[in-house]
Amino acid sequence: MKSTSTKSILSLVILLFSISFYAQENDKVVDSTVTEKLEEVLVKAVRVNADSPITHSNVSKEELAKRNLGQDIPTLINYLPSVVTTSDAGAGIGYSGIRVRGTDATRVNVTINGIPYNDPESQGTFWVNLGDFASSTQSLQLQRGVGTSTNGSGAFGASLNLLTDNASDIASAEVANSFGSYNTSKHTVKMSTGLLNDHFEISGRFSKIHSDGYVDRASTDLKSYFLQAVYKDDNTLIKALTFGNQERTYQAWYGLTKEQLNEDRRQNPYTYDNEIDAYWQDHYQLHWNERLDNNWSTTLGLNYTKGKGYFEQYEGDTDEIDLYNGIVVATGVNDDGEPITDVIRRRWLDNDFYVVNANITYKKNALEIISGISFNTYSGDHYGEVIWAREFAPDAAIRDRYYEGDATKNDFSVFSKATFKLAEKFTGFLDMQGRFVHYKTNGLESDRAPFVTDAQFNFFNPKVGLTYKHSNSSSIYASYARANREPNRDDFQAGVTENETLNDIEIGWRYNREKLHLSTNLYYMFYENQLVLTGELDDVGSPVRATSGDSYRLGLEVDANVIFTNKFNMNTNVTVSRNKNRDFTSSINGELVNLGETNISFSPDLVVGNSFNFSPIHNLQLSWLSKFVGEQYMGNTDNEESILPDYFVNDLSITYEIQPKKLFRAIVFSALANNFLNKKYVSNGYFGSYDYDDPTSPTGITTGYYAGYYPQATANFLLGLNLMF
Repeated sequence: MKSTSTKSILSLVILLFSISFYAQENDKVVDSTVTEKLEEVLVKAVRVNADSPITHSNVSKEELAKRNLGQDIPTLINYLPSVVTTSDAGAGIGYSGIRVRGTDATRVNVTINGIPYNDPESQGTFWVNLGDFASSTQSLQLQRGVGTSTNGSGAFGASLNLLTDNASDIASAEVANSFGSYNTSKHTVKMSTGLLNDHFEISGRFSKIHSDGYVDRASTDLKSYFLQAVYKDDNTLIKALTFGNQERTYQAWYGLTKEQLNEDRRQNPYTYDNEIDAYWQDHYQLHWNERLDNNWSTTLGLNYTKGKGYFEQYEGDTDEIDLYNGIVVATGVNDDGEPITDVIRRRWLDNDFYVVNANITYKKNALEIISGISFNTYSGDHYGEVIWAREFAPDAAIRDRYYEGDATKNDFSVFSKATFKLAEKFTGFLDMQGRFVHYKTNGLESDRAPFVTDAQFNFFNPKVGLTYKHSNSSSIYASYARANREPNRDDFQAGVTENETLNDIEIGWRYNREKLHLSTNLYYMFYENQLVLTGELDDVGSPVRATSGDSYRLGLEVDANVIFTNKFNMNTNVTVSRNKNRDFTSSINGELVNLGETNISFSPDLVVGNSFNFSPIHNLQLSWLSKFVGEQYMGNTDNEESILPDYFVNDLSITYEIQPKKLFRAIVFSALANNFLNKKYVSNGYFGSYDYDDPTSPTGITTGYYAGYYPQATANFLLGLNLMF
């Protein structure tokens, strides 16, 4: 996804650092440069620069815009190194997921303007609640491995931080529409007042996205907004913004069995017409950046997030009667074997999330020190309602709650990190973070079992690195980082109470010339008590995790941008890795068996991304993008029934911009042919086991296995028209 804009990003970084290093020698810095610096301060505490000993990739607004026709952010960054994405509905809209270096989304730390976005309890990231957020994203940075200190949940595979739109100096408006396969459409309206009185700007965006989904009835409806007010001068930047989303998606969480996949890969086993997930989420942020002098600057960030929603479920026949306070919450049969009742129930989540971030930065010559604190507190109510039953129990009423529980989580962290010169060609990096987490629950789970937890975790997460700059075009870096993280809600429910620890060693080489930009690194990530995906799903479609003991990930990543001519360039990245559990044990045929070294689930050994970009004439770009993901196991026992086959997918992107002399500032035509070679593939699935009595087995028990698959869309298309005023 890198193009010629990569050079502009690197140039901007170098420019900003040069200005910062020599600022004390100048009485005044150019206003526009100060403004850009203050904008970047919003994410300075969680981002790294081009020369840092942290493995990372940057994506600019221009790069996102080329393929931004309604698909979720994971799909838009699918071609970054070591990234594997998936979509429940199959077309990249709705419930989408991302894995980096084989680690799942609960272990990818996501921040927006430095504010944690991961759900504090599940630790997951729900991109369905960020409809069309790419249209309001200025840039993003993906750090692979532990990365630098972050706010919120610990990063065990990657950190992804997003910076929202910068303030615009000029007034503008934009209307973007796109249409495509599966009745997909996106409608976006944006506006900016530009700078008023040289200090104030107000901007906003409203979007609506709909898709029926590749999977039958796996529809998605998203309505989102983004509003921002900015005040800025030479030394001050204040941004007040709010953004939110209302989503409604039809159930596609459980995929298909192998038989269903072969029979009709687009079918959806659910037949109830309102088997949906509905959720509303609103965010309110206030950021105040102050440049005190040429060396000191401060940042204050405040956030409040309100979320509320439910998923609705039809419950058919089961083999037992389930009652709570006279309410039928699951179906059963009477003595004659006849169904007693059917029910429709809703499981609700109502939560509030508050964040305070405060940072101070000192920078002089080659020394930069950033110190800060972050505190966030979360409260969530979990409850279930029966909204219909064929036969209500005598004392039951509609919307009676059959379970209730609450949870609170407080997360406090303090950090200080420094970049400094050790010698003419050596730069050091030191990062120390203390993180303190308290998680408490009370009440009942959805199956009405008591769920009472009161846990405290105190973590120390050090990072250290060294960069050797051999020349202006070549540098070598090495780093060590340690990260700890607490179990999530599902882990606690499964009886897991210990934290997991990751040690990450990275060694890399960067080479930058006019025609070639190359980044290559070797990583070794070894874990204590790693929580790996078992392959199974819980009753709401969330992945189940279990402790694997000692495990490791060893890999080589190569990321290159080759500029052949001013009209043709190529971006390619390759990850070759080995991902293993040590001395893994599992229950097989009623006995606990040590399987020795096994593959970690959902961790392909080979991931390759390519982008060939051709601009035959001015303002026209054609891109051929391809992604290869190697074979992977959906469980940790190396069972052949858990194999997810490799796949190779190709997309074609076309953008053409016209710049009329009147009325419009620009008109942009876009076309995207996804999977244009019509590959039938599966990018995700689940795998589990069950025991049954077997008199022929030596133990009297035989273990059986089952698997499910999420089919992804075959050839499909999106067309877009963007009018800029």
